[in-house]
Amino acid sequence: MPSHVFADRPAPQPPERGTVDALITRTRRLRGDVDAVRRDAVTDEDDPQGRWQRALCDLAVHHLDDLSAHLGQLKEGLPQEPRDAFEDEFAEYEADHAQSTGSLLSRVGSAEWNLLTDEVSWSDELYQILGRSPGSGPMTLDELPSIVFAEDQGLLTALVTDCLVDGRPIDGEFRMVRTDGRVRTVHMMGEPVLDADGSTAAMWAVLRDVSELRRSQRAVRETRDSLQRRQHFAQTEHRLAVELQEAVLPPWRGSLQFPLDGEGPTALDVAARYLPSANSALIGGDWYDALQLPGGESLLSVGDLTGHGVSATSAMAMLLGALRGMAVAGIRPGQLMAHLNQLLETSVQPALGSAVCCRYDPASQTLSWAQAGHPAPLLFRNGTGRALTPPDGVLLGARSGAEYEQAEVRLLPGDLLVLHTDCLTRRNAAEEGETDRLLALAPRFAGARDAQECVRTVVETFGEDGREHDACVMVARIGA
Repeated sequence: MPSHVFADRPAPQPPERGTVDALITRTRRLRGDVDAVRRDAVTDEDDPQGRWQRALCDLAVHHLDDLSAHLGQLKEGLPQEPRDAFEDEFAEYEADHAQSTGSLLSRVGSAEWNLLTDEVSWSDELYQILGRSPGSGPMTLDELPSIVFAEDQGLLTALVTDCLVDGRPIDGEFRMVRTDGRVRTVHMMGEPVLDADGSTAAMWAVLRDVSELRRSQRAVRETRDSLQRRQHFAQTEHRLAVELQEAVLPPWRGSLQFPLDGEGPTALDVAARYLPSANSALIGGDWYDALQLPGGESLLSVGDLTGHGVSATSAMAMLLGALRGMAVAGIRPGQLMAHLNQLLETSVQPALGSAVCCRYDPASQTLSWAQAGHPAPLLFRNGTGRALTPPDGVLLGARSGAEYEQAEVRLLPGDLLVLHTDCLTRRNAAEEGETDRLLALAPRFAGARDAQECVRTVVETFGEDGREHDACVMVARIGA
């Protein structure tokens, strides 16, 4: 856009119309595509990712609107006949383009303040931007600060001084209050107009209403910051959940022998594995536990709490700590489940859970067990497997004062128990659990060297990668 300072130079010839027309067409097409994405963008206030995407689309639309407007001016080129001051700086948009872009030209106006004659000239667009009636006339440089925010008046004064006193081009932005009370953000670029002696004779400026553009930029910035805070919070919560889970689940790896001080035909060889979900953010409340109890008995348990993250792992830690304490105190599985149900019911963050708790006595080779809405243990013997008949028991936290039955089964040397959470046999919500697939592993279990090899067989069969939900599996073989 040529200024008065360079009025003695020939105006550059605009590019060929065909080239500009092609650019305008491509810009409009791109603008339509972005606008379609914007309409489809999620606008849920609780979704910072969706708000950020919508804000970016808004910002892109504003930039493309302005680009299309500038290309329209470039296409029109400079008028052949001189016009009033600065009208030669702005060509009219094509009628259809003005409608599609919301009359973008009304957001750009021009002004000239003549220091020699005190004359002031405003374009019609500048009156629209500032909400001032043309009948009121333009404002002088002394009057202009009266409609500028008090905090921004110093900036305007500095810009005017730089232009008039130092003879430098100016470029700045400030907020103005229209006569109707609306606040607009205005970007001003200008240059001094020099007379024949090189002295400043006037100041001219182009003022652009960038309120919507800045609003979109601010929305992008705020939603990006909100998303980053959300991501940081999620990463912190995930790290805490992992640390809490690792602190609570049994620290042993590989196989564990019960009793710890020897082997025998009735001893237990125990191995277990936690299978995380593919989405590392979805750390759930699944657990497994094996514990040597006073008197030589052993505790075996697996369970699952609803929810994910720190709330689920903290509730799991509370439940597992209570389970261990009550088992060490000698409370039998049925009554133990009733106490856990009451604990969940009265906790600050109520949750539902399923669990199976087994107490094995090597002296009598008896397994006493109870369950709360959980898959029954699988018993493998002589190359075949079956699910134990479950005693009655509802989900933990589902019903106040619930009672839990207790069952017993005598185990033989060579028997193998498999305890698991219900998501072990399915990788995603669309699949259904298949106990038969676990029972079909009986021949491979029979040929396994130890419980750890059996666990590896289960993991190979049902997959450790790409799981939608986390899961646990525990294998206990009689006769370590």
